[in-house]
Amino acid sequence: MLLIQKNKIEKKQEIFEQGVFCLLSPAITVQLQRCTETRRRCEMGRKEMWDKFIPPKADLAFRELMRNEEIRRHFISDVLGISLEDIRSVRLENTFLSRRSRQEKQCILDVRMLLNDRRRINVELQIRRLAFWDKRSLFYLAKMYTEGVFSGQSYDRLKKCIVISILDFELDLFPEYHKVYCLRDQRGRQYSDQFEIHVIELNKELAGDRMDDWIRLFRVKNREELDEMRSENPGVMKAVEEVRAMNLFKWAKWRYEEHLKYQRDLWALKVAAMQEGRAEGHAEGRAEGHAQGSLEQSRQVIYDFLGRVGEIPEDIRLKIEAEQDAEILKKWYLAAPDIQDFDEFRMNM
Repeated sequence: MLLIQKNKIEKKQEIFEQGVFCLLSPAITVQLQRCTETRRRCEMGRKEMWDKFIPPKADLAFRELMRNEEIRRHFISDVLGISLEDIRSVRLENTFLSRRSRQEKQCILDVRMLLNDRRRINVELQIRRLAFWDKRSLFYLAKMYTEGVFSGQSYDRLKKCIVISILDFELDLFPEYHKVYCLRDQRGRQYSDQFEIHVIELNKELAGDRMDDWIRLFRVKNREELDEMRSENPGVMKAVEEVRAMNLFKWAKWRYEEHLKYQRDLWALKVAAMQEGRAEGHAEGRAEGHAQGSLEQSRQVIYDFLGRVGEIPEDIRLKIEAEQDAEILKKWYLAAPDIQDFDEFRMNM
C-alpha cells in the first residue's frame, strides 16, 4: 500500500513538473529540466550507495574491525590458541615496512600488531588468488623479521614473527581450513620458533572448533546473513555489531566508495604505464612480448575487481583466459568495478 501511494505521489510530481515546463520559456525550461534530471541522478546515486552492503571481508571493513581492541584480542586468542589472560597487549603498528634504499621493494601490510611487546603479527585477508602466493608471504615475513635491526646490533633484537593469512580461495587440496607452518626437520623436531605462518581458507568445511564462528562471519555477504549471525564468542558478536554500524553510517559507505574509486584509479595508472611501455617496446621491435604482457595485465585488472565479489566462477575465468582481443578485455575491465554479482558480469561478456 505504501509503495502504491509513493508511486502515485511521484507520478503527480512528474505531471506537475511537465505542466510547469510548458508555461516557461524554452531556455528556462531546458535549464529546469537539466536541474531536475541532475537531482534525480543524485537521488538514485545516494540510494544505490545506501543499498550497497559492506561485507566483513571487504578490505576497508576488515581493517576497521582490527582497529577495535576487543575484537583484536579475541581474534588473536582464537587463531593462536592462547588464552585472553595471556594477552597483555596487542598494539597496532605502522603497516609500512621500512626500506633501506629506493631500489628495495616497498612492503605494505594489511594489519600489523605487536603481541605482548615480544611477537610481531601480520594479518591479511586476501580475496583473490595471487601468483606466487607462497613466495610473497615468505618475502613479507622475512622483511618484517629483519626490520629495525641494523649493522652492529645484536640478534637478540629480532622478534618472533607470525603471519595470519585469511584466504577467500583454496590454496591446496587438503581438507583442513586452518593450517600452521613452522621451521622443523624431517622428523618434525623444531629448529626455531621464530617463524610461524597460519593459513585460514574461508571456503573449506568447518571443523567444529573455536575458529568456526570467525569463518562464518567472514562468509557473510548481505544484511540478512549478518542479522542471522549468532555466536557465543564475544569477539565475534562485537565484530557483527561493528559491521552493522559500518552499514548504517554514511561516512563508512562514502569511505568504501572512495576506496573502490582509488583502486580503479590505481589500476588505470598501471594500465596506462603498461600501454606506454608496450608502445616503447614496439618501437624497439619487442611488440609481441609487450602485447602479451598487455593482455595479462588486463586480465589481472579484471580478476582484481571481480575478486571483491567472491570466488570467480570457473566459466568466467576460462573465458577471460581464452580472450586474445585487447579491446574486449578493456571493455570487461572497465565494466568490472561496478558489477554487483557474476551474472551481471556475464551479461557484459
